[in-house]
Amino acid sequence: MSAQPAPTTAPDPAQGLATPGQGMAHDAVLAAEALSLGFDGRTVVHGVDLAFERGTVTTVIGPNGCGKSTLLRGLGRLLRPTAGRVMLDGGDLASVPPRAVARRMSILPQTPQAPAGLTVGELVARGRHPRQRWYEQFSRGDGAAVADALAATDIAELAAVPLEDLSGGQRQRAWISMTLAQETELVLLDEPTTYLDLAHQVEVLELVQRLNRDLGRTVIMVLHDISLAARYSDRIVAMRDGRIVASGTPAEVITPKLLWEVFGLKAEVITEPTEGRPHVVPIGGCRVVRAVT
Repeated sequence: MSAQPAPTTAPDPAQGLATPGQGMAHDAVLAAEALSLGFDGRTVVHGVDLAFERGTVTTVIGPNGCGKSTLLRGLGRLLRPTAGRVMLDGGDLASVPPRAVARRMSILPQTPQAPAGLTVGELVARGRHPRQRWYEQFSRGDGAAVADALAATDIAELAAVPLEDLSGGQRQRAWISMTLAQETELVLLDEPTTYLDLAHQVEVLELVQRLNRDLGRTVIMVLHDISLAARYSDRIVAMRDGRIVASGTPAEVITPKLLWEVFGLKAEVITEPTEGRPHVVPIGGCRVVRAVT
């Protein structure tokens, strides 16, 4: 395994995107234009320009408090922009009716909540709500979509099991199955591997990869583990202090220089032998990167 070479084009924070990321825009299904987001009178995300290419997996990385989850909430229209806008297929997302948005985009937050006693099948069926008509609450087509979603996540045999009886990895698959039943092209996932051990993290990310490759879903997710982000993503977006520092392929973005500047982490970046993906090896000597204030 060899050390990862330095990128040919350095990220330019003043431009919001590194040059390698700008080629995404030609087939963008979702885009942020000068997007600022915040709450309680403070700005958390500052003037972001970013485009997400159809049919790809994009992962946002960055230190705690840098604005990753806030950005995802803004992209999913869970948070109204304080400036700028989000574009869906070239149109302003704010002008699209909520039900129409729910038919195009599903979003899974970090810690989703469900009523006690809810079974896996009942949870997944809730993903059909945006597509149901008032006069036809649960159609044959809804049942087929739920069955397909359960099969795609390999949990069909767990349909009658209450969520609280599942392992962490099974529970995450159930929630992802619900987003699949929604039958949206865009899937937004906020820390889908939170609280999972390494084996279950890989299990969930393998599922995300299958959703992209086999079902054609466009996935945008937030992850903390940089090496896993590199392994399971087509593109990486690195954030710090509410701004985009770099965007591009994993090999373009994940470099020792960026890891120090964004995370305050001294590390080597080696090339993983089977797929040529970058892998981060910490070598100590970190500094604290403070959250957005």
